[in-house]
Amino acid sequence: MNEAAATAAAPAAAPARVAACCCGQLRLAVRGEPMRVSACHCRACQRRTGSAFGLQARFAADAVTIEGDASEYIRTADSGHRIHLHFCPACGSTVYYRFENHAQFIGIAVGAFADPGFPPPQFSVWEKRRHPWVAMPDGVAHQD
Repeated sequence: MNEAAATAAAPAAAPARVAACCCGQLRLAVRGEPMRVSACHCRACQRRTGSAFGLQARFAADAVTIEGDASEYIRTADSGHRIHLHFCPACGSTVYYRFENHAQFIGIAVGAFADPGFPPPQFSVWEKRRHPWVAMPDGVAHQD
């Protein structure tokens, strides 16, 4: 079989998911499924998102390709670990995070994928700060 025939016969690679800021200047392509999807109800995530909670998906850092410019804000979590939040300098959308204590992962804001078929959260954390009207899907692990 020649090279062209072998390439044509090979199965197509799974398409990458793409996350982006509002203006599209900052984009991340990810390969594979998220290692973890979690909802965080801490006050910092509420303020960062302007919503009742944050929703993030973790991917292996080597499965993520980043294109575009990002600004960074570093905050110290209640755990004492520092989180590097990366956002678009043009539109201000927070798109991804890096965790100093888990450098092998990149967290990506699930809303940046703009995909209603994205996997639901598996974990719900900081629930003691959850708004009482927020309900998580069945089967989600709950942590205070």
